[in-house]
Amino acid sequence: MREIIFDTETTGLDSRDDRVIELGGVELVNRFPTGKTFHHYINPQGRAINAEAQAVHGISAADLQGKPTFAEIAEEWLKFTDGAKLIAHNATFDIGFLNVELGRLGHPPVDNGVVVDTLALARRKHPMGPNSLDALCRRYGIDNTRRTKHGALLDSELLAEVYIELIGGKQAALILDNAGGAAQGGENVRQIEIVIPERPAPLLPRLSEAERAAHAAMVATLGEKALWLKLNPQEPADATAAQS
Repeated sequence: MREIIFDTETTGLDSRDDRVIELGGVELVNRFPTGKTFHHYINPQGRAINAEAQAVHGISAADLQGKPTFAEIAEEWLKFTDGAKLIAHNATFDIGFLNVELGRLGHPPVDNGVVVDTLALARRKHPMGPNSLDALCRRYGIDNTRRTKHGALLDSELLAEVYIELIGGKQAALILDNAGGAAQGGENVRQIEIVIPERPAPLLPRLSEAERAAHAAMVATLGEKALWLKLNPQEPADATAAQS
């Protein structure tokens, strides 16, 4: 499964009039980064950058002089994302801008069926919020100290880590490769091991001593043929101790 985590920076908030000025993405295959990335600063062709937007991403008109237009990078982007799911935080915003830019060039809009919005995932998983990218990085212990300004590639890299946590974390997985030799039923099986660190301190017991004693006393009344005693052969000793 191939996924592209991506982000845009723009001249403002109105996709009908504003333009994309930075586009970045990172590739995941089977939920693991491949190291392949996409990144371009984009000349907005005379469109001024809104002051509030510039305060967020720090990109000025001078920074974009000599950079390619969206038309010049569009085919590279379409090739990079071909066949992949597109993952973005507040995806409606980014997809809206991409669709307008692609529409100007005669390309069809992005199929909503391949789009995943991590903001929607976060709101379902953490309904009390907050669910900004920075807040999610703090929640999951992801280092975002480099993020002094918004940036399309850096934000995509951070979002890739957040996305993995939102869908269940870095769990061990089996990857089946049909193209190789036969291992099991004609497929290669490659085990990927994820080392999960030990908890620094054990969790406190959830049962009090009084609750344990009450349970042991109840088990003692079940008789020798009780199913519980067959499954827990140590119970008789506990029950006797609890009654003495």
